[in-house]
Amino acid sequence: MAIHRKTNTLETPHRIVIVGGGAAGLELATRLGNGVGKEGRAQVVLVDRNPAHFWKPLLHEVAAGQIDASSHQIEYAAHAKWNHYRFERGGLRSIDRERREIVIDETSGADGQPLLQRRSIGFDTLVLALGSVTNFFSVPGAEEYALTLETVDQAEAFRRRLLSSLLRAGHAQQSSSQSVKEPVCVTVIGAGATGVELSASLRSLAQMLHDYHLPSLDPARDVRIRLLEGAQRVLPALPERISARAHDVLSSLGVEVHTETRVRSVDAESVVVGEGHALRSDVTIWAAGVEGPPILKALGAFELNRLGQVSVDRMLRVDPESGIYAMGDCAACSARGDDALVPPRAQAAWQQAVYLHDALTRRLKHQSIPLFSYRDQGTLISFGQAGAAGALMSELLRGPVFIDGWFAASCYKHLYRRHIIGLTGIRRAVMYSASQWLRERVRPTVKLN
Repeated sequence: MAIHRKTNTLETPHRIVIVGGGAAGLELATRLGNGVGKEGRAQVVLVDRNPAHFWKPLLHEVAAGQIDASSHQIEYAAHAKWNHYRFERGGLRSIDRERREIVIDETSGADGQPLLQRRSIGFDTLVLALGSVTNFFSVPGAEEYALTLETVDQAEAFRRRLLSSLLRAGHAQQSSSQSVKEPVCVTVIGAGATGVELSASLRSLAQMLHDYHLPSLDPARDVRIRLLEGAQRVLPALPERISARAHDVLSSLGVEVHTETRVRSVDAESVVVGEGHALRSDVTIWAAGVEGPPILKALGAFELNRLGQVSVDRMLRVDPESGIYAMGDCAACSARGDDALVPPRAQAAWQQAVYLHDALTRRLKHQSIPLFSYRDQGTLISFGQAGAAGALMSELLRGPVFIDGWFAASCYKHLYRRHIIGLTGIRRAVMYSASQWLRERVRPTVKLN
């Protein structure tokens, strides 16, 4: 194992190591790299097990075949060169708080052969931005048989499995000249933002397959989409007006919405709900909740809450003296000094990255650091081709401003554009958008293989 120890001298810059290149981690690495990294006051290192970044709110579009993930990824190595930080590929294995080092696991190539050896990296400041994983709530069979949407690979696996089921059904109907006896059943468990957006997108996928590839497949008759939610309404964490709008849109798309429905177990061919009623399911996806990644518990070095998140103070510190911070979905932080925690959302991760960039820059200058305060900027939900809806928050207004239709869809797209501009700058973001626009004009609007 190659060891790279950090020795503090007057000539050695402060080393900031960020573990996790998601919405929070990559935003922070970019800002610090172009600030204290470029100025030579700190060495910024980003660690991630994957070679490229993908914005997680778009995973449901990958799963529905609406976008090609490769055209929306940002390669860490190239991005690091352009933004004055260093990228190290590998997963976090352990943290030595006394020696101020982390150990990164070995990495294998596409052929399964070792690519990078296990190694250690010293730090002066360590930022954990590890994101979250799916919470199966100990439901029997859920982890084994239900697919998830945590990564691009998982989204692609879901898309391929669903596509195979639809192709088999369509070709069986063509060859027999008879109606499909039973529709392809897709069950989405959890009617939060991911579940609602995925359900709406799947209906569009079925229609596109009919238009492009399988004219014999009737999207309404031969594809059955169920959305199961244990609460009284879809989007239970959002205002009731948005929930009602989402329910209406899903119903108009032919999605079967089942609220107050508890999932008891999952197997290869069905989902058991309520008092034992089995719902046939060809493809099941779990989108019912998140928790902290297992590595945090395995480390045994931090105080965790019941969801496995690292407890941090209002400055995002694990403790005042260790130089270790946590942010994004893996961190449990008070929103405004009360019992309410910052929600696991992309906007919260972005706000924490902006805050921590300022806080660490101030720390290097020995300046006072303010407390973090979360500001809810509103919520937007996409219904694919059926538009979007949501609410925007403003300090000038006492309540949320509800939006719908083309304006809501435009605002939803703006969130992604802002993310790309923050990571690449306006010039590259414009070229990036133009290349995507051209791709959409020369390729089908659904991925067919």
